[in-house]
Amino acid sequence: MPRLPSIYIPHGGGPSFFMTGDRKASFQATEDFLRNIQDHLPAKPKAILIITAHWETRIPSFTGGLNPELIYDYYGFPPETYTLKYAAPGLPALAKRAADLIQQTGLPALVDDDYGWDHGVFIPLKVMFPAAEIPVVAMSLHESLNPELHSQLGRALSPLRDEGVLIVGSGMSYHNLRNFADYAAESYEFHDWTDQALAGSWDERCSRLSGWQMAPGGRASHPREEHLLPLMVASGAGSDLPGRSLWRGAVGSTCLGAWAFD
Repeated sequence: MPRLPSIYIPHGGGPSFFMTGDRKASFQATEDFLRNIQDHLPAKPKAILIITAHWETRIPSFTGGLNPELIYDYYGFPPETYTLKYAAPGLPALAKRAADLIQQTGLPALVDDDYGWDHGVFIPLKVMFPAAEIPVVAMSLHESLNPELHSQLGRALSPLRDEGVLIVGSGMSYHNLRNFADYAAESYEFHDWTDQALAGSWDERCSRLSGWQMAPGGRASHPREEHLLPLMVASGAGSDLPGRSLWRGAVGSTCLGAWAFD
């Protein structure tokens, strides 16, 4: 099958895609993009490796269970959002393969047979692939949140793209929750910078992304960078071709984006 890109997507605000009223309406454009994600892929994935912003570990880890439980790690939402299901199978063989690829570079990696799928995993996938028939493995961030390390982790995982695996970085390109409902000028400044930072070779992307804190609107967009780090993994899994914008939209007046790496 053709080589799949690696992608970075916004996973929304908690379970907002599965709510009603203003909360759902504010994320409607994001949901519409995710629902049509297969239009951006050359083929249907055989499996999905998704890097979630909501799991940090001392050693990069992969979910190794056959049927991981869902982790409802959001708070204060309607009761029905805590009964959402996503019954895609896990794929222990992919978890082991991914860990082996990282270990081959001299970095440590683990398979965690017991950890489940948090909302950075099951919420976007429930929109993107609602049939829940494609096997899924989730990957943690390293607790250091070091951007160069996460680019290197992505590079180690890049062979999976030739094996029918879709690598998905699941985060939010703007994640300052205090300003989300308002016009956030820094979100547009930061997205303009990110488009430019990703329009380069692998080395150029890695170098530019490592300095994201100095970018216009960078730290204002990410008071803590865990929702940005999956972008580094997705970019790291890409080739020397420039990254490309898949989507730019908004939640209210705040800019969000998604990118792909061929």
